[in-house]
Amino acid sequence: MNVLKMFFGVCSVFLLLSCKDSQEKNADLPRPKGYNRIILPKHKYEVLETGHPFTFEVSQYAKVLPDTVSWAEPHWLYIYYPRWQAFIQLTYKPLNSDKKKLFKHINDSYTLVAKHNIKSSGTKEYQLHYFNGKSATIIELSGEVATSFQFFTTDSTNHFLRGALYVKTATQNDSLAPIIDFIKFDALHLIKTLKWK
Repeated sequence: MNVLKMFFGVCSVFLLLSCKDSQEKNADLPRPKGYNRIILPKHKYEVLETGHPFTFEVSQYAKVLPDTVSWAEPHWLYIYYPRWQAFIQLTYKPLNSDKKKLFKHINDSYTLVAKHNIKSSGTKEYQLHYFNGKSATIIELSGEVATSFQFFTTDSTNHFLRGALYVKTATQNDSLAPIIDFIKFDALHLIKTLKWK
């Protein structure tokens, strides 16, 4: 009987010591890479106020602000998301039925994209065509670039609108992917609901 008690006692001590040892060993193992949890709301929209040669539906979580750079032209806007320190910069150009202006603005858009090629690990370009006749060129850049999503749309005669998505943070883009995807969805909704005046 005493031998049996002693056997169970030794086994219990051995098990306790081995558990403690394995916990100490696990403490030295590297932890898996983690990301901040980002909780995103449902998309909700309202119509942009008048006063511009265009209108579209804008996210209720964003503020529409005038572009304040010194060279900003009328109707240049920031669609600012204060919650994430992110914005879509919109630049509008009137064409006045001038095909040369149209080609110049398209070339300028590609030049601005090319400036990010130094840090970009890839570029995808595609065309969107909507049932209402609108179309847009979308350009997505991968890698640690300042703007991973750009677009331009035009009616080819009177109006040209370009947009670029920026997130003002040092966090890497893969960590920001949910926010970038959320705002991309809003940008695509903007294009879909865009109406020229």
